[in-house]
Amino acid sequence: MAEGGVFKRVEKKYILDSEKYNEFLKIIIPYMEVDQYGLSKICNIYFDTETDELVRRSNEKPPYKEKLRLRSYGVPQAGDRVYLEIKKKYAGIVYKRRISMTLSEAEDYLLGGVYPAKDSQILREIDYFLKFYKPVPKLYLAYDRTAWYGKNDKELRITFDSNIRSRRENLSLGCGDEAGLLYEKEYYLLEIKASGAYPLWLAKSLTDLSIYPASFSKYGAVYKKELKENIRDVYQYS
Repeated sequence: MAEGGVFKRVEKKYILDSEKYNEFLKIIIPYMEVDQYGLSKICNIYFDTETDELVRRSNEKPPYKEKLRLRSYGVPQAGDRVYLEIKKKYAGIVYKRRISMTLSEAEDYLLGGVYPAKDSQILREIDYFLKFYKPVPKLYLAYDRTAWYGKNDKELRITFDSNIRSRRENLSLGCGDEAGLLYEKEYYLLEIKASGAYPLWLAKSLTDLSIYPASFSKYGAVYKKELKENIRDVYQYS
């Protein structure tokens, strides 16, 4: 995985059931190839304010939103590399800034206020975010991902995420990935990331299969699901 950096791109999301996933997969194979990691387990800790300000704002679909997460590929040990990311979205464009450090360094910084030894502009932006929002760990969220890259256009990236799962306890990437599933049925979150317009074959395949963009945030979906369950429980036991 890349060590870190700044990313700017258009990202669109689509929700596929198993049937459409299999049909779409057949179409992309001549044009795309799976990246070197194959099926990856992506694990995240999402940070938010005590009052869930960031996820609540995100669910309102404002023109600008931002979030902070700590990410690993697989379950890390204390000395393994993890990625601290700020992700911002404005007018449909995603801007992501991330830096790499060990899990122990990240937790010392995020939970103990120990500033990392290696300074950078991205770290200073993250530090400003931390001082402004004073976020705390709020959600562990993991999923299984396969990533595809265009054979003739390396800027075109397609990912499929499945088995989206989360928990509210044991909020450390080192605690394993056991968590409750977001959906009981099998769904795939398709994300298409491109620096410009879609190639014709991709635009046509989406139209032919009636696959339409969806506004979807994994963190936001978990929050809304829990909110509905809490409201249901209140009415059930009142």
